[in-house]
Amino acid sequence: MALAFDEYGRPFIILREQDQKTRLRGIDAQKANIAAGKAVARILRSSLGPKGMDKMLQGPDGDVTITNDGATILEQMDVDNQIAKLMVELSRSQDYEIGDGTTGVVVMAGALLEQAERQLDRGIHPIRIAEGYEMASRVAVEHLERISQKFEFDINNFEPLVQTCMTTLSSKIVNRCKRSLAEIAVKAVLAVADLERRDVNLDLIKVEGKVGGKLEDTELIYGILVDKDMSHPQMPKRIEDAHIAILTCPFEPPKPKTKHKVDIDTVEKFELLRKQEQQYFDEMVKKCKDVGATLVICQWGFDDEANHLLMHRNLPAVRWVGGVELELIAIATGGRIVPRFQELTTEKLGKAGLVREKSFGTTKERMLYIEHCANSRAVTIFIRGGNKMMIEETKRSIHDALCVARNLIRNKSIVYGGGAAEIACSLAVDAAADKYPGVEQYAIRAFAEALDSVPMALAENSGLQPIETLSAVKSQQIKENIPFYGIDCNDVGTNDMRDQNVFETLIGKQQQILLATQVVKMILKIDDVISNAEY
Repeated sequence: MALAFDEYGRPFIILREQDQKTRLRGIDAQKANIAAGKAVARILRSSLGPKGMDKMLQGPDGDVTITNDGATILEQMDVDNQIAKLMVELSRSQDYEIGDGTTGVVVMAGALLEQAERQLDRGIHPIRIAEGYEMASRVAVEHLERISQKFEFDINNFEPLVQTCMTTLSSKIVNRCKRSLAEIAVKAVLAVADLERRDVNLDLIKVEGKVGGKLEDTELIYGILVDKDMSHPQMPKRIEDAHIAILTCPFEPPKPKTKHKVDIDTVEKFELLRKQEQQYFDEMVKKCKDVGATLVICQWGFDDEANHLLMHRNLPAVRWVGGVELELIAIATGGRIVPRFQELTTEKLGKAGLVREKSFGTTKERMLYIEHCANSRAVTIFIRGGNKMMIEETKRSIHDALCVARNLIRNKSIVYGGGAAEIACSLAVDAAADKYPGVEQYAIRAFAEALDSVPMALAENSGLQPIETLSAVKSQQIKENIPFYGIDCNDVGTNDMRDQNVFETLIGKQQQILLATQVVKMILKIDDVISNAEY
């Protein structure tokens, strides 16, 4: 830390405990920050694209996560450096806003930082680099708008949606049955979508997983799946045309709120008390039957006596159902959640065409399906898989696919994937650089080079010659002036992404470029880092 001296040559202290703080300033600070950002991007670079590798992360309590999703990798990595934390935030914001492209956005930011480092070595001021990047990103986003294509789909013809979701799923572990999973995701989104308002509430899609079976057994249920079974093993396992009472009140006699003691000194008094309780239960069960309920779903439990009575009165019941599931059941069946027993009426019952209990494999695990509901705007995707890690990764992949389908319903424009959009933007930015006089044009050209890093990483991960492949595709795009040529990662034999059906959403791509540019600008503007020294 630099000391300051007064006019008599005596040192005085500016920062508190300055001997325990380290300070980086000027070009050193920028170099250190850029190195941190690049290190994070390098980790994710190898997991980009359909042939990308997966990362295995062990949490503090020993649980293992295997994933390909950029946001998840960075979340679990427990990063300490402040600049690296910015990269984590970057991929998280892409995940929240778009849901897909979390790896690409970090790779892009890393490439921009790498190019910025070269410009700094040439002696260009960081602010000029940041401004050049800002201009270039504007050019790139406008160019994406120009090369994007709108496509039409409706409830009956949703093939384009499926193709785009398949592109997302092709880079995940689950790519061997991406077709069926993409169809499930699209059907789920269309079931809950409000096509007039162009809005999708993803909370209405519940993703449930169960270990066992194989990935191909994953199914879409137009209704709700509850991980519970009937409270008594002899209750009917299948109820057709069910009228469901949804209760959040306890199904048991009320406890007196006072601190009084009840002394029971004779057998008769005890019998009387028991009868009283039983009568109370009987009335509760009778009330449910009178209203017309054929199934009771209760948030709280009830004791064995109540269970026995319900069984004898032929009123099936499910207990200990969570609050979120209750809400979804209420939405799906059109019922109302009843907080107090006295308020139970016929209008508040939910209706379902079929409630059935299904058991899995040789284990005693059973689940309750509530199907053919009055309002099918709540659906469940039920995932099967060989182990817990597989199911968790499939859940993340399905989430990405659902987000992509939602984005397409909001905005119908697509661009072509496989690095085609990035190469087209790179050419456009490079051509635009000549229009800007001044130092910024160096930065704009650097931006164009950084855009090439995504197709380069795709080629590298697919085991192709990166520079050779990229040059071939680039020259093809320039020669024919068609922005649909990308990297042939899957070795199909054609670089035309229209034939390979590799699509990405336009808003996802634009968001990637804008977010990466913002973060890089922020990192370039830091020129002084004061931090507590490690002991």
